[in-house]
Amino acid sequence: MKTSLSLKPMVLAAALTGLSVGALAHGGPGYGDGHDGFARPSMNPERQARMHEHLARRTAELKAELKLGPEQEASWNSYLAAITQGSRAQPPRPQDFASLSTPERLDRMRELRRQRDAEFDRRDAATRSFYAALSKEQKKAFDDNTLGIVAEGRRHGAR
Repeated sequence: MKTSLSLKPMVLAAALTGLSVGALAHGGPGYGDGHDGFARPSMNPERQARMHEHLARRTAELKAELKLGPEQEASWNSYLAAITQGSRAQPPRPQDFASLSTPERLDRMRELRRQRDAEFDRRDAATRSFYAALSKEQKKAFDDNTLGIVAEGRRHGAR
């Protein structure tokens, strides 16, 4: 009985490592080297088109709601470019991890996390820069318009 208790932590660690690799293998939207970040290259072209139309509609609605002045156009364009473009790491395939040891898998997952964090930092800086250029009323509108993304777990500005 004592042996089975000491095996529990090892079995749990192995299971968690397997789940982590599996979760990484199911990449979300926006993966693909140099892709625009809103549709996977393997996605149905009609769905890609709908996603791009939705993005265009939502950004136009946000811009209209903010009532940006001509002096804010450059800041808006920089912000929009930063949140819609970027290179995201291709998610690993399970077969890519099959030949790696657990420490090597962990190193690979750490590198992927570092890449995601760098992409987040780039978008964060662009958002903060744009936000700083807004008036108090525009900030309130921006806050209200983007809250649903976080509060409801939605992505890419979907309402």
